[in-house]
Amino acid sequence: MSEQTRPPKLGRVATYAGQSLEVLRGMILDGTLAPAERINEVHLSQALGISRGPLREAIQRLASEGLVEAVPHRGVYVRSFSARELSDLYELRVALETHAVRLAARYAPQQRIDELGSMLDETESSMGSASGAYPEDPDFHARLARLAANPPLVEALTDVGRKIRLARARSAHQPRRARTALDEHREILAALVARDGEGAAAKLEAHLTSSLNNALAVLRAAEPD
Repeated sequence: MSEQTRPPKLGRVATYAGQSLEVLRGMILDGTLAPAERINEVHLSQALGISRGPLREAIQRLASEGLVEAVPHRGVYVRSFSARELSDLYELRVALETHAVRLAARYAPQQRIDELGSMLDETESSMGSASGAYPEDPDFHARLARLAANPPLVEALTDVGRKIRLARARSAHQPRRARTALDEHREILAALVARDGEGAAAKLEAHLTSSLNNALAVLRAAEPD
């Protein structure tokens, strides 16, 4: 994205000067700051209306989260991920999320599980036609993780989820995958309703594997020969 096109969008977040970390994280995850793009501290501090000190603190926090990286003698860049790195992230996500769904099947109150079903109904309505994209919010996987009632597990999934979202910046929101993903979410939920933790974990792993394969296909197609 060119320097000429960015200021209007940055202007919309200038009122969030006191929330520079959240704003910068959002800009990275929504693609305003693209993978492999150099972070221009002068430009950002002016656009966000904050001094360089708080901005650098936010950048350091994002580096600790794995969303940006410092390149010696060149500057700080938004992270980009190789196919191997994306596969490794999904391997960790599968391990964490399948454990979470087993805990949910064992301990989650029925009312919370029913709420997850209502959320999927709302998601389907918001998608509209068969070609509609899957909405970002509400997040089925985040809701599913919270049913495990294990805060450290949710925190770990949030961390790996951010990296995957950035790694998938070029492949997310593909309508052709959306309807399939919704059907797979309903299958996971059905196993959860039956309190079949192993069944829910197996369906969840298959779903995440499909998601990975789709992302890898897009990532590899975008790589130079």
